[in-house]
Amino acid sequence: MKKILDLIGAQVQAAFADAGYEARYGRVTLSNRPDLCEYQCNGALAAAKAYHKAPIVIAEEVLEKLEKLEMFSEVSAVKPGFLNLKLSGAYLVSYLSEIAQSDKLGCGPADSHRKVVLDYGGPNVAKPLHVGHLRSAVIGESLKRICRFMGDEVIGDVHLGDWGLQMGLIIEELKDRQPELPYFDENYRGEYPKEAPFTISELEEIYPAASARSKEDEVFAKRAHDATFRLQNREPGYWALWEHIMRVSVEDLKKNYEKLNVTFDIWKKESDAQPYIPGMIQRMKEKGLAHESQGALVVDVKQESDTKEIPPCMLVKSDGATLYPTTDLATLVEREELFDPDMVLYVVDKRQELHFTQVFRCAKMAGIVPDETELRFLGFGTMNGKDGKPFKTRAGGVMRLETLIGEITQAVYDKVQENRTVDEQEAWEMSGKIALSALKYGDLSNQASKDYIFDVDRFTAFEGNTGPYILYTIVRIKSILRKYAENIGGDPERAELREPVNSSEKALMLLLARFGDVMDQVYRELAPHKLCAYIYELSNTFNSFYHETKILAEQDRDRQSGYIALICLAKQVLEKSIDLLGFSAPDRM
Repeated sequence: MKKILDLIGAQVQAAFADAGYEARYGRVTLSNRPDLCEYQCNGALAAAKAYHKAPIVIAEEVLEKLEKLEMFSEVSAVKPGFLNLKLSGAYLVSYLSEIAQSDKLGCGPADSHRKVVLDYGGPNVAKPLHVGHLRSAVIGESLKRICRFMGDEVIGDVHLGDWGLQMGLIIEELKDRQPELPYFDENYRGEYPKEAPFTISELEEIYPAASARSKEDEVFAKRAHDATFRLQNREPGYWALWEHIMRVSVEDLKKNYEKLNVTFDIWKKESDAQPYIPGMIQRMKEKGLAHESQGALVVDVKQESDTKEIPPCMLVKSDGATLYPTTDLATLVEREELFDPDMVLYVVDKRQELHFTQVFRCAKMAGIVPDETELRFLGFGTMNGKDGKPFKTRAGGVMRLETLIGEITQAVYDKVQENRTVDEQEAWEMSGKIALSALKYGDLSNQASKDYIFDVDRFTAFEGNTGPYILYTIVRIKSILRKYAENIGGDPERAELREPVNSSEKALMLLLARFGDVMDQVYRELAPHKLCAYIYELSNTFNSFYHETKILAEQDRDRQSGYIALICLAKQVLEKSIDLLGFSAPDRM
């Protein structure tokens, strides 16, 4: 289904051509003066230079062609050469009726179907999810849903950190605590226990203790490095312990991501890329890209067009150890082999931009990915507290993600209980949905690359630009539709749109007609915050219509049917939008 802006643009371009001018001057945009018109075209100003005519003359000639079209209720030419356009009510009804009957509410599919590997989440195993993991998960989940909705095939990969020094630290700390375990007996030849020798809570205590100890105890730090090396060489006992760590950690991670309504298609990890490293490094050497520098193996990635220093990408340290760039390049080799993607998209902290610049350049130079494959870095900013510093607990520590979710849910529950119209169980279920909307919308309504202030009181407010306000609008529509069915006996599904009779009704129609254009922009720019801005405007516009219109008290049944059909479509658009953002609405609030 064609977008409303494209349809209007096609008519205006045809009018320019009929008037004897190049069609390209008929570009139409949303009006920047909604008090004067709904859409506008400024092409006559540009055409005036090419055709040596006054722009108002050109605009008036095009106006004569446009006035004959049923699409418009009003067209005017305004000095120095603007064309102001208003859509007719009949055309809006026709277009919105088509949207309501389409599978995707008039959106997509995108011009080109892509296969996308989306790298988001990225937690380290053996550590609890904390607020620092929130943005990658929330933004990545929304982008996955948006790209799929627009027709892409998306493979979401959590890409676990499971292969670094933290494993050696855990193993050595566990060895000191429980030296009798068979994993540390080099002469042990039996089967290792199926049950892990620790719980997730114990594991999460072991790592920080080991990390702190390694900073003060050089001998222990050396042991941890040696243990990491032995693990990476698949020493049986250490490998069996690693498998326990992975299983216990992943089970806990899945449980916590589920609370965020975040899922992944594959649970790949850094260790999966290890078999690809030798071949990848050999390829770099054969192409003359990798060379030694002070004992390390590096690739020069600086380009003449660089305006800032881009250091060489280090593949192997002087002591033979590989690094994050090595693993990320090997992961690209693996992804190319397994998925042959058109794009690999990384949703990562923006402070890692230099790292990914180096990795992407290496990958292209070495031919790890084809030239036409897009490697894209979407860097996000920091979630800060009211003091403007990275969000912390009251005690100054890093807050666990489940603690944050719990605090927001409790804050919402307290507000819900003030109303006291629902029982305990429903109150908690409702609070969970509202809290998730507060958390996700609070994050996604900000441009991803920018830092933002996390304010529980503001994010959980039922008024203003918040998730709960969006949900409240949806719930209000649901309530009207229930009353229409129960008290009046009407069937919302049989309601039919009618031409608008007042400005607030037409404003709602115009905004719903823009959904396809908005989604196209959100998809192209990978910008969930623009979808948030749209549904906030849509919620405000609906609520203005609601307050100015007696929907249920309307005596004219045809007119009432038109109102019901319109708010049904508003509900559909709002519900689809919040689903793309990763949350849902309760039936009442």
